[in-house]
Amino acid sequence: MRYLTVLLMTGFFATNGAMAQESILIYPGAIPGAKPTPADFKELSVTGNDGIIRVSKVSVPTLKVFLPSKEKATGAAVIICPGGGYGILAINHEGDNVAKRFNEIGVAAFVLKYRLPDDAIMVDKSFGPLQDAEQAIYLLRKDAAKYHLDPAKIGIMGFSAGGHLAATLTVHYKDVKIENKEGLSLRPDFSMLIYPVVSFLESPHTGSAKNLAGPNATDAQKDYFSNERHVDAETPVTFLVHANDDKSVPVENSLSFNRAMVKAGNKAELHVYQGGGHGFGLNNKTSQDQWFDRLVNWMKSNKII
Repeated sequence: MRYLTVLLMTGFFATNGAMAQESILIYPGAIPGAKPTPADFKELSVTGNDGIIRVSKVSVPTLKVFLPSKEKATGAAVIICPGGGYGILAINHEGDNVAKRFNEIGVAAFVLKYRLPDDAIMVDKSFGPLQDAEQAIYLLRKDAAKYHLDPAKIGIMGFSAGGHLAATLTVHYKDVKIENKEGLSLRPDFSMLIYPVVSFLESPHTGSAKNLAGPNATDAQKDYFSNERHVDAETPVTFLVHANDDKSVPVENSLSFNRAMVKAGNKAELHVYQGGGHGFGLNNKTSQDQWFDRLVNWMKSNKII
């Protein structure tokens, strides 16, 4: 009997520990704009020699939940969108690892495994990721009490193409593409763009643009997804990081978004490193400076934490 009690208690604590990193489906029912998934369309997860886990063929979007300890919790939360050119998701390098850092400073983090654009599973592949980002922030606002969140301190972060997705929600949050019966605001309270793809017109990352909008994107699509063109006075406060020697996603992407924020009279902070290239995640090996430390200071300055 004692053995059974210990076993049950062990299971109880294991379950509770796992709750902080559970993965939840973001849609309670049908996924908007989805086609029936072909039988041979299977999600793939591959770990490279660099230790980065790359996930592809995502057809079922989820949020992986990382909650801080009750003692540290600030009520702030961030949705994290890993990058990968809209072809894969660097799910640990630009997702889980970052979420754990946020937990250390008392911020709840939710890693969004968003659908990757594919005509085989989407009616309009260009809007699938945006729908998932909108649904993620809708869900967190709706269930803020469940996760002990302040619904006025829910932001979004993205890396590379994930930064493009985060920037798209940042400027297009009024373009509601999901069911929102409660009329909840889909506006992020703050935005964090890390070496982001911003524009499909100025210094574009052609791979991301092609994967999202196709090789024959219309002028209207290119304009819509050039997020610097849609910054206005209501665009939330934004933090940006980039490297001057980024050959994949030119620094002009972050510079153009920052210029648009300044022109609109908005608060924005931009950190440009002389080196680091692209995709450095949390650790820019060319600098002793840690951009995440700068981010923490920025969050405090803006009373997010």
